[in-house]
Amino acid sequence: MTTETKRLIRVRTEKSAVFKRSGFGTKPQLSDSWRKPRGQHNKQREQKKAKGALPKPGYGSPVAVRGMHPSGFFEVMVFSEKDLEKLDIKTQAIRISAGVGGRKRKALQEKAAAAGFKILNTKVIKDLVKKEKPAEEKKEAAKDKKETKDAKKAAPAKKGAAKAEDAKKKGAEEKKPAAKSASKSAKPAAKQPVKKEEKAAAKPKAKEAEKAPAKKAAPEKKPAADKTGAKKKSSGVKKND
Repeated sequence: MTTETKRLIRVRTEKSAVFKRSGFGTKPQLSDSWRKPRGQHNKQREQKKAKGALPKPGYGSPVAVRGMHPSGFFEVMVFSEKDLEKLDIKTQAIRISAGVGGRKRKALQEKAAAAGFKILNTKVIKDLVKKEKPAEEKKEAAKDKKETKDAKKAAPAKKGAAKAEDAKKKGAEEKKPAAKSASKSAKPAAKQPVKKEEKAAAKPKAKEAEKAPAKKAAPEKKPAADKTGAKKKSSGVKKND
């Protein structure tokens, strides 16, 4: 960068001004974007002190330095390695896009640095160093992979067998209650005809008992007295008379 460009950049910074709309900071809905003041009694329009500057001729930067980066280069956005082919190393500096990934960014930075470009947003990208495993560990890892694959293949078969066993158990459990209920229902069916026959046989007997007259109770039989004893008793009474 020449001394003249340095001087012009210094002038640009000295002449710089920030133009903000009137009322900015007093109301939250007002942004700092410039709006021309049009009020009749507006203090900024009347150029009162400390009310803010108005954009007028004289605030512009020198044409030779207008849009230039403070480093003395004109900034260019880069997305791939092809974009580097059309650029000028002496006057232009590159800025790598944030959308570029780490792997491509590293290659792009290396190519730009080798070509001699000024990179405005360089980043240090660490390499992921892969540690090489010894042959024995590799073999063990391969065996573990095979075992896991075999286990995964055998797992569905085991699950199917387990499901079949569960289905059989459920079927057996369902059959058992069905057999029990059948036996319970069969027992009362066998008892019912017996009860009906007994009732049918008991009814005519009860009717016959009601119709038949009550039989007189048979007199109790007295033991037959001896003839000899009766005669003796009678003779004795007569004698007393």
